[in-house]
Amino acid sequence: MIGQLNKEMVQYVTPEGDLTEQGRSCWRALPDESKLQFYRWMTMVRLFDRRAVLLQRQGRIGTYAPLEGQEAAQVGSALALSRADWIFPSYREHGVAMVAGMPLSQIFLYWMGRVEGCEAPEGVRLMPPYVPIATQIPQAVGAAWAAKLKGEESVAVAYFGDGATSEGDFHEGCNFAGVFQVPVILFCQNNGYAISVPFSRQSATETVAEKTAAYAFEGVRVDGNDVLAVYDAMRQAVAKAKTGGGPTLIEAVTYRKGSHTTADDAKRYRPEAEVKEWVEQKDPLQRYVRLLKAEGLLSDADELAWEAECKERIDLGIREAESATPPPATHLFEHVYAQMGPNERRQRQQCEQGGGQVG
Repeated sequence: MIGQLNKEMVQYVTPEGDLTEQGRSCWRALPDESKLQFYRWMTMVRLFDRRAVLLQRQGRIGTYAPLEGQEAAQVGSALALSRADWIFPSYREHGVAMVAGMPLSQIFLYWMGRVEGCEAPEGVRLMPPYVPIATQIPQAVGAAWAAKLKGEESVAVAYFGDGATSEGDFHEGCNFAGVFQVPVILFCQNNGYAISVPFSRQSATETVAEKTAAYAFEGVRVDGNDVLAVYDAMRQAVAKAKTGGGPTLIEAVTYRKGSHTTADDAKRYRPEAEVKEWVEQKDPLQRYVRLLKAEGLLSDADELAWEAECKERIDLGIREAESATPPPATHLFEHVYAQMGPNERRQRQQCEQGGGQVG
């Protein structure tokens, strides 16, 4: 609803695993294989995430940003995109990266601090993860503007969290997108916290979606733990953008089960009862599994078989990443300065002559 406040939240699958009236038509239109794809990807993403946390605790990767609880938001949105579309992720979009075509080994390499982990395969329009908050939003808007000027049939998608809406980049990106009506989708995973700051302390409005009224384009609020609703919201936004309908902001209301990163302790700022409600009653994967089983599309044996296959693929990704040739110590000096100063030149020379030690 352009120019109007939109606080309604779209939901297709309830936490109990039942289809809403709005969800039934979407469900009927999907082939069974697509329905199973949602489950398969969410399971893969969850098992990858849990393994990555363990690897960090073992000292095998660096500080890691867990995403468990946000699988539906990432998988549902990514499956609605095509290879022609550009993706501008934050640092928590490992699930989006997988669906887009990023090998697991590459994602592990990124969290090992390797620059190779930022290099997407040929034909995968995925930018490296953006760690500075909200900087990807104006860049995605710019990419969408370029596509519009060139007459390309593609969209650009910026993924970000609720904390990014407190940054100037968010408002600048929204303003530009609205003025120039570019084919961009601003996808906010509102998990309730910007590290330890609750959404209520960041925003005077109740929702992110309603903020688009100031920029005269549509804002949609969707249950971010409902993979079917997220997929359909993104599908509609993509179709609209590619036919000249302009930008859309999608607010996927979700929750991260764990801490902000493995260097954070969410128990210090989140109420136990709140966490319990989201984990036990609103889990995105479990609600979808209930639906598939009720529809006769998934059995307990199917679950066990797919989980085993996911674990094998994850193990292979780890082996490939850990067997990669270690970079030389001089790699520390690459991609930092256009021209190194005397101290950096001296330190690089020490690396070259002293067996890799940086002085």
